[in-house]
Formats: sequence, C-alpha cells, structure tokens
Amino acid sequence: MKRRMMLVAAMLASVALSSANAARAPRTKNEQTIIFSGGCFWGIQSVFEHTKGVISAVSGYAGGWADHPSYEQVSSGTTGHAESVRVTFDPSQVSLDQLLKVFFTVAHDPTQLNHQGPDVGTQYRSMVIYTNDDQERAVKAYIAQLADAHVYAKPIVTQVVAYKSFYPAEEYHQHYAERHPDQPYIAIYDAPKVANLKKDFPQLYRDVK
Repeated sequence: MKRRMMLVAAMLASVALSSANAARAPRTKNEQTIIFSGGCFWGIQSVFEHTKGVISAVSGYAGGWADHPSYEQVSSGTTGHAESVRVTFDPSQVSLDQLLKVFFTVAHDPTQLNHQGPDVGTQYRSMVIYTNDDQERAVKAYIAQLADAHVYAKPIVTQVVAYKSFYPAEEYHQHYAERHPDQPYIAIYDAPKVANLKKDFPQLYRDVK
C-alpha cells in the first residue's frame, strides 16, 4: 500500500521518458539480452544500470500470459507476469557469468519464494529468462554450482524460463530509483543493493549520471 501511494505521487511528478529508448532491443551481434526477475523492478534496474558493460536495463513484465499488461494488472497477481528487467549487455565488456554473480549476490535473494523483502506475490518471484541455448546452459550450471557449494542455507527457488515476451513497464517506472533516491522505499530496500554492488564488485561498478 505504501509503495502504491508513493507511486501515485511519482506519476504526477515524473518526467516522461522516450518509449523508443525504453523498449530498445539488441541491434548488433555484439549485444545480448537476458531478463532478470527478483522482486520490485526498481532495485533490479538500478543495480544493472550501475553495472559496467550493460547497455540498457528496462523495467517491464515477463513470464506470464497476458498481452500488454498494466502495472495494476501485474500487481494483482492474475497475469502470470513478474516484475522484470531486460538487460542488454556487451559480452566483450561484461560476461554473463559476471551478471549472474551480480543478480544472485546483490540484486536479490534467490531463496525467497514468491516474495522479496516486503513485496509478496508471484509477481515478485525469482526468475531468469534466457534468450538462447547458451544462456540456458550457463544459468542452470551457475545455479547448480551455487547449490553444490551450499552458498545459501535455504534452497534456491529461481525459475529458469525460455523467453516468450517482454512488455516494457510504464515510463514512470523507468530509472525510478535514480530519479527518486530519497523516497523511503528506495532508500531502505534498493539503495543498499547498489551500495553492495560497489563494495563487492568494484571492478563492475560505474556511476550513473
């Protein structure tokens, strides 16, 4: 409820972004795309925007069956979609393995089933959506390594799913954490993720202007 109230205020005050830029997909063979889901997409997007080698990080909806869903529809938990972030990256600058380390280490907790922090529901589930066979093998192998090494005390519940569709979220959601750094939700739940990225992976961190 608090998050929705803050959203209403943000919608009224937000500066519109370019839909074309928000929906940009890979254009060259030097770019790859993968989709991450792990709770509120504000924090996930912010983490990857601060990751070197990431060309774009777009908040949106994926993993469900509804066409062109709205935020309200996804929040109801009836669309099958999860709040997600489409990450387009340059493999010559950052590897998929490095992105997976960021996702599983600082961006979210992969042991939380259908929730993340204060947000509860299947729309906040942990999920990686791959866009090619190599990514599928890499993601599954990485999760297996984490499980074999007992990195987490609880089982990893992250779903690994093939790409079907991705719908960019409303423009006021894009770059939300960067535009509202003093909002309580961002300060409490999302800013620490970026801080941990800088602390744990300084070679991958970059400032965002």
